[in-house]
Amino acid sequence: MGAPAPVPAAGANGARPPRVVAFGGGHGLAAALGAWRRITPDLTAVVTVADDGGSSGRIRREMPVLPPGDLRMALSALAGDATDTRQMAALLQHRLGGSGVLAGHPVGNLVLTGLTELHGGDCVRALDDLCRLLGARGRVLPMADVPLDLVATVESTDPDDPARTRRIRGQVAIAATPGRVRDILVSPDDPPVHPAVLDAIAAADVVSLGPGSWYTSVLPHLLVPRLRAALEASSARVVVVLNLEPQPGETDGFSPEEHLTVLQSHLGGVALHTVIADAGSVVDRCGLLSAVRECGAELVLAPVAEDGGAPRHDPARLAAALQEALGTARGMTGAERVPQRLVPDAQRRRDEGNTAHGAC
Repeated sequence: MGAPAPVPAAGANGARPPRVVAFGGGHGLAAALGAWRRITPDLTAVVTVADDGGSSGRIRREMPVLPPGDLRMALSALAGDATDTRQMAALLQHRLGGSGVLAGHPVGNLVLTGLTELHGGDCVRALDDLCRLLGARGRVLPMADVPLDLVATVESTDPDDPARTRRIRGQVAIAATPGRVRDILVSPDDPPVHPAVLDAIAAADVVSLGPGSWYTSVLPHLLVPRLRAALEASSARVVVVLNLEPQPGETDGFSPEEHLTVLQSHLGGVALHTVIADAGSVVDRCGLLSAVRECGAELVLAPVAEDGGAPRHDPARLAAALQEALGTARGMTGAERVPQRLVPDAQRRRDEGNTAHGAC
């Protein structure tokens, strides 16, 4: 996979909108989908299926189905804007109260599990049914056809034995174990992937990674051999959205450039074309720019966080940055872009001045 094919300008001169595949899980993927849905209706969410905690963990232990939680969140993020579909999305997200065996289960987890049973175990058919009921702006697919377990190597926190590492199994255990994650594997190591996922990647103009839990939601997609092979063969532009801050239990103390370095070590033959970072979250702009260039990519530095200090991406701002990354904001195609860092005009002038004085 090398230079990406030109990305269509959404709605420009009657051109079709870009076909986008977004990888991830949880709140991070929901944030990305909230932005991408503003750009294109041709959107496929490919969702992690490694959750082993809470309602999803209980369901996957008791029934032969995929953990439904991350899939449910993606469905809700893509739900249509009509009043009835928004009410349906709110229902799917609602967690049951009380203290009985159903307490804490989101309604959507039970609905998706029930539909999967009705369709003889076909989760993709169940997801497509729910997409229709929700008037979804896109499609939701699982990253694998079987539940996955994550296995991480975690560094010791013992100052008397700093070289010792531990092998931790399970998404929840990894997030709760003190110590920096060194690497991560998926089990089974070559899970089956639904043909619809591979078809979506082959047809994509853009593949999106992040934001989200780096080791447990973003990187696992790159560890599934069939997904990696499809990405390596794809001509899509690969866009990475960096997190706004490190995640406790996974990336404590990581700078944006360290997130990128870890990602690069997992890319293998998958090319990276664009990195989007929040302008207010980057302390060392020159360091990040250097790391991006090491990947052969371009940097889009823009305000993409919500106001008020909460570490959440603002959908409208992130959509604007994604459009800038694709060149659609000015009607350019991907082939016409010149790799450069993109920042608001005032900051760009300051940075250019710094560059002229050797700061970068």
